[in-house]
Amino acid sequence: MGKFDLVTRIAAEPRRVFEASLDVGVHTASMAGAREEAVAGVTDRGLVLGDSVTWRARHFGVWWRMTAEITAYEPPGFFVDEQRRGPFRSWRHEHRFTADGDDTVMRDTVEFAVPFGPVGRLVEALVLQRYMVRLIDDRNRHLKQTLDRRPSAAD
Repeated sequence: MGKFDLVTRIAAEPRRVFEASLDVGVHTASMAGAREEAVAGVTDRGLVLGDSVTWRARHFGVWWRMTAEITAYEPPGFFVDEQRRGPFRSWRHEHRFTADGDDTVMRDTVEFAVPFGPVGRLVEALVLQRYMVRLIDDRNRHLKQTLDRRPSAAD
């Protein structure tokens, strides 16, 4: 099973970061490189507890679909999305948001497993772990660019 943690500091209050992290449009924009789009379920707003969305994206030259559900939701500090259908044997992504002064520390904990027994575990270790870290890091950089406070012209 693959597992990783990423920590990202964003110059915005936790509620803004929490809400943006659940927004389907923001997510889609952050995954433009994979041409990811919401094709079923909630496709045009922020997600809440019990909502599901089916994503369609291109990774490794192949089109994939994954349906994820919000299975835990504690605004503005925590939510979890889990795969309900898709390419993984299992997928769980915890999102935590903690105030630190005027900023938010966002912590992503992702646990995933792939099918196909020993061959799947080998692919997971050699390729997929690094790919998933980079994918979530790219998403977080997009959130940071979108939400970081910018000094005004008067500053």
